Amino acid sequence: MLTVICDTPGTLTAIDRPKPVPAEGEALVRIRRVGVCGTDLHIFTGNQPYLSYPRVMGHELSATVEEAPQGSRLAAGDTVSIIPYISCGHCDACLKGRTNCCRNIGVLGVHRDGGMTEYLCLPEEFLLKADGLSVDQAAMVEFLAIGAHAVARARGRAGDKVLIAGAGPIGLAVALFAKLEGAEVTLIDSRTDRLDFARRHLGIASTVLLGDGDVNQLSAITDGNFFDTVFDATGNPKAIERGFGFVAHAGTYVLVSIVASNISFSDPEFHKRETTLLGSRNATIEDFEHVMKAMRDGKVPDALVTHRMHLADVPDSFAGLTDPAAGVVKALVEVA
Repeated sequence: MLTVICDTPGTLTAIDRPKPVPAEGEALVRIRRVGVCGTDLHIFTGNQPYLSYPRVMGHELSATVEEAPQGSRLAAGDTVSIIPYISCGHCDACLKGRTNCCRNIGVLGVHRDGGMTEYLCLPEEFLLKADGLSVDQAAMVEFLAIGAHAVARARGRAGDKVLIAGAGPIGLAVALFAKLEGAEVTLIDSRTDRLDFARRHLGIASTVLLGDGDVNQLSAITDGNFFDTVFDATGNPKAIERGFGFVAHAGTYVLVSIVASNISFSDPEFHKRETTLLGSRNATIEDFEHVMKAMRDGKVPDALVTHRMHLADVPDSFAGLTDPAAGVVKALVEVA
């Protein structure tokens, strides 16, 4: 089967691997679509803290079931969305239902080989039937679920003023689900094309371009109070540190980004505001189901997919996705 492997940063190679054979309790699935994530771009550029090379990338996945275990709820031909966070089920986090931050987690495409291949064998509990969704939609559930999970972590209320820093796919996912929860959403980013995309396709009317005067604009939007909840989706340490200043008194700061750096902040300001600081990692099955329902209800725009390529073209074409001029929001790799 055709497989694309990242041998070293900047080097992708198409190889042939044997088709896998499912173990007991596993289903054999044929990969249909692979969403390209910021994590994949970081792997390609050599800026992913949890990874060793070589690695098959790809964790935003939809597939079709080829073989299901005996007595399974799945059947051959089912379209599924794959939960790529392979959790152990027995650590403290898993026993609390927090499988997204399992102590022994193995994320497809990061800790173990992922979906840029034709077939995978996976335990059936990590396969969600995607009835009513296209294979494109089923592949987008994962990144949207990260946004939905971050919004759920914040425990906000309708009418809250919310700021999302970073208008990449994850930031847009946070904006979408915060808006669906009734928040008054503002996006800040350095790219006018991303802000324009959010206005046109997500209905985010309040956007601020990073740069001179942005603090005054954010203050004016909130009558000087700043934001009930701030989400960071920049992947930039300095942006994360700056974001503490945009949190209102009694507000919440949710770090969706992960950076290979230490983060510092003013402790007096942190205590004065009684800031709640939260990390948000991956997503749970409940978040996946929430996103799938929103898709079935027509609340997630198809316009999020802006670029496509075939699996065989990935070694030659992937680098182009890293160019801001390409205007990529979400790229899908078509496998079958």
